[in-house]
Amino acid sequence: MDAEYCGLQQGSSSSCRTADAVAWGAAQQQKRQRCQGSSSTSSSLQISEPGPLDLNSGEIEEEEEEDYYVEDDCDDDGDGYDEDDYEFDEADFNQHLADKFDDLDLPPGVEATVPWLQKIAAKEEVEEPSKSNTADENADKYKQFKQFDTVQNFSDHHFAKNSQGEPARAWSKRVQHDWKLLEKDLPASIYVRVAEDRMDLLRAAIIGPKGTPYHDGLFFFDVHIPSSYPSGPPLVHYHSGGLRINPNLYNCGKVCLSLLGTWSGKGCEKWNPAQSTLLQVLVSIQALILNEQPYYNEPGYEASANTPHGQRNALEYNDTTFLHSCRTMLYSLRRPPEHFADLVAGHFRVHGHTILAACKYYMEGNDVGSVVPEEEESECKSSDAGASSSGSKAPKPGAVKANPLTRRITFNTNLKTLYEDLLMEFNVKGADTRRFIVEKLKKNQPAAV
Repeated sequence: MDAEYCGLQQGSSSSCRTADAVAWGAAQQQKRQRCQGSSSTSSSLQISEPGPLDLNSGEIEEEEEEDYYVEDDCDDDGDGYDEDDYEFDEADFNQHLADKFDDLDLPPGVEATVPWLQKIAAKEEVEEPSKSNTADENADKYKQFKQFDTVQNFSDHHFAKNSQGEPARAWSKRVQHDWKLLEKDLPASIYVRVAEDRMDLLRAAIIGPKGTPYHDGLFFFDVHIPSSYPSGPPLVHYHSGGLRINPNLYNCGKVCLSLLGTWSGKGCEKWNPAQSTLLQVLVSIQALILNEQPYYNEPGYEASANTPHGQRNALEYNDTTFLHSCRTMLYSLRRPPEHFADLVAGHFRVHGHTILAACKYYMEGNDVGSVVPEEEESECKSSDAGASSSGSKAPKPGAVKANPLTRRITFNTNLKTLYEDLLMEFNVKGADTRRFIVEKLKKNQPAAV
């Protein structure tokens, strides 16, 4: 191979032709075999007027050698290889060398010692989109996400298989009237998508109200408008993910509300065909179900509202509710409902910081739903905690507080695990997680000896 290497690097045809003929012939024969992937006798390799090659005789005809050499290594002018005319491409050369190792089982760590493998890996890393680009893209889509909009259809809607038939003109007119009300009067914390191909289908996302164990969470509801509407109420299904976060929201998705006829009620609590609307249904779910003390939504429990026993139970229920709310966040982040992926990514990008701050605050023994001080106030130890990162209200005077010593150990254990999962998910979405990542890194550093 010395003669071949000489011809490649020096470009001097004369010096290589004077080398030992046997070595040169053997090298060229090996080259043919590599290119063909077959034996040296394959007929697919065409040589200019080749003569018989006898490696054992130690003799090669000069004319044959010259023809083969010129065909493989000459330039366009037929003057042979010239180093001055060759423009060395390091990337191609490195790739050519790397190709030789494709079928080899290299031991771990060998790649790190091979320069061309390092350079190729570095090139691939540059081509990957950066985290900041992804975060900016999520932010733009979130800003452009409308509170009310139409979509073509829903493939994952809970009531997608319900047969609607040909809608009556009066029904269509009333549904369009409700659409206009939603588009005009939706609160800032509710988002709705309606289907053009299926006017009977609607999906809503409700943000958990401030001052509740649901704060900053996203909760999804599928609505079906039956042909009897507005004589009867719509059908509503909650995306529970198998979790029961409220006495009125079952893990099977049932929504228990007097306005929907799924619970007993009287007067204005019941559906009124002349006055009740889809907007009223969504606002009632947010205000009456996702409230600050959902424990008392359970029938009969409201009688214990002013007793220490009742207040303690309510605090424990809030603990469980917040854990389920965090699990619902993860469920929505990993499997966002159709047409709401941009809302989910953008919402938790914006609110991720306050949710993580609330998790840490609650793990310190503070009541779920109580004031979570702003970072600046916490660092300065200010006595003014009127503002909250979660916007939650201060506890009422005389209210029973959870005792950190008697609080269920499982709450902190479960919340710590959920906190780690949320930190990872929020970080991917581009939320401001710097403070929490720094704290995590400091905690994981080995103590100085």
